[in-house]
Amino acid sequence: MKVDLVCEGGGVKGIALIGAIYCLEEYGYEWQSLAGTSAGAIVTSLISVGYTGKELKDIMLNMPFSSFNDKTPLQSIPLIGQPISLLKTKGLYAGNAIEDFLTLKFKAKNKTKFKDISTNGVSRLKVLATDITKRKLIVLPDDLVNYNIDPMKFEIAKAVRMSMSIPFYYNPVILSSNEANSFIVDGGLLSNFPIWIFDVDGIPRWPTLGLKLKPTKEKKKNSTNTNLISFIGDIVETILSRDEEIYLKDKDSVRTIDIPTLGIKTTDFNITKDESLKLFQSGYNTAEDFLKNWNFKEYVTRYRSRKFI
Repeated sequence: MKVDLVCEGGGVKGIALIGAIYCLEEYGYEWQSLAGTSAGAIVTSLISVGYTGKELKDIMLNMPFSSFNDKTPLQSIPLIGQPISLLKTKGLYAGNAIEDFLTLKFKAKNKTKFKDISTNGVSRLKVLATDITKRKLIVLPDDLVNYNIDPMKFEIAKAVRMSMSIPFYYNPVILSSNEANSFIVDGGLLSNFPIWIFDVDGIPRWPTLGLKLKPTKEKKKNSTNTNLISFIGDIVETILSRDEEIYLKDKDSVRTIDIPTLGIKTTDFNITKDESLKLFQSGYNTAEDFLKNWNFKEYVTRYRSRKFI
């Protein structure tokens, strides 16, 4: 079955998204349009260039999470580097390692720019980010024209880098427009779960399914990071892991797969392989349970047909 896919952001917790995707592919689902924020953007971008759920699992098991906390020369200065960087560049870490990692993965599929995953100038991938200077949500690549940038020539990895620029944690990306420079950060500030993005008037040709990362009350062991890093991590967790479920309408909640994240935090980049596999399995099991009750025809009849009859 054809399906559009929307994935929520959540840093390291995004591993659980891969488990759900692996399961859905086993049940015959074929991806059409894709959208995501932050970790969701990472996963959907890899799918958009041709990676399968099985390949994503292999990537996950070998992903160098700890290396994603890369530092600039300033940030590398002991004791004072990161606090000064926070004031000067607005981030504790550089954030370039993830972009470099994705660039290599995209090159392996010979698809690095949005033109490579587009038809008639329309990208199958939508990446959500936040322009905090203009205080608005932006959808990439579409909104790049507002910054005098050709969307089709833009690097996919750079767009994802913008979407996962966790505030205060990673340096923001700067885009220039006719007005002034804009600081671009994590799309989760304004829309961490854009389940609405592919909705159309009338009856859709195929469903849009959402993968959402559900916080749990289980807690991990205390962090060994410095006080500043722990404090920033708590701020990030509060901003990005708020419970948005109460804002979902019925028509959205019934097409959403809520995946328990087992107490893993957004910035737990020292996650173990065992914890990664548990997150993956949580995604797989939750998706499988969802499919036992999901019926697209029933969804259309109940939520999309009434006002057109």
